[in-house]
Amino acid sequence: MRKIAIIIFLTAGFVQGQEMEKEKERATKIATNYTWEGNKNLIESDFINAEANYRKAISKSTENSIAPYNLGNAYYENETYSEAFGRFKQAGENATNKKDKHKAYHNMGNVFMKNKEYQKAVDAYKEALRNDPTDEETRYNLALAKEMLKKQQEEEQKNDQNEDNQDNQDKEDQKDQKDQNEDKKEGDENEDNKGDQKEDQGDKEEDGDKGEEKNEEEQEGDSEEQNDEPYKAEEENKQQQRPNQLSPQQVKNLLEAMQNEEKKVQEKIDAQKVKGAKVKTEKDW
Repeated sequence: MRKIAIIIFLTAGFVQGQEMEKEKERATKIATNYTWEGNKNLIESDFINAEANYRKAISKSTENSIAPYNLGNAYYENETYSEAFGRFKQAGENATNKKDKHKAYHNMGNVFMKNKEYQKAVDAYKEALRNDPTDEETRYNLALAKEMLKKQQEEEQKNDQNEDNQDNQDKEDQKDQKDQNEDKKEGDENEDNKGDQKEDQGDKEEDGDKGEEKNEEEQEGDSEEQNDEPYKAEEENKQQQRPNQLSPQQVKNLLEAMQNEEKKVQEKIDAQKVKGAKVKTEKDW
């Protein structure tokens, strides 16, 4: 009984495996048909239907490398490089032989060249040559990619040097500007100091002028006083020469006394005249 069970189990597994293989073959056949339809659409420049048929083919069989490869070519012709790269990569992963892998990596290298990703292009072309070392087109593209990569690196190095030089120049310019600003600031401070000195000097000169004017006034006053000195001295001498000089009140009193004396004398003279004159009592016929 145990042997019969094992035989039955092995037989069931074999039948199931055959069914899966048949299903896989049917899927591959359907995918191939969709691929052929997509190729026909491309020949007729019907990109929309071609893209639809290729997608159906890819969904039916993961082992189909032709459909993604051809769809990648269609995207590449339409300059949709990111989509093209994805399909070429899928084709390389699905490929079961070196020939198909070579074509997929070769076209991935072409996409990298379009995007100016030269290092990745070099790597892709090298992988393509590993699968087909005899392809001269791939070898030529590899040499071109290396040359473009060299120029790109030199250009990047030059740009980096220019950026460094520009940074250094900017630093020098900033330093020069800073120095100029400091020099200007010092110059302004010197000008301010000169202005203050001039103002101080002007104030000093003004004070000096005032002092000179004051000195001149004092000197003039002293000169006037000196000029008055002889007169004062003369008056003092006169006063010294007339020590008994009367005061104004005394002079007034003296004059009044003199006038009174003169009046008395005049009265006496007048009285004598009256007494000596003849009086006529009769007419002088």
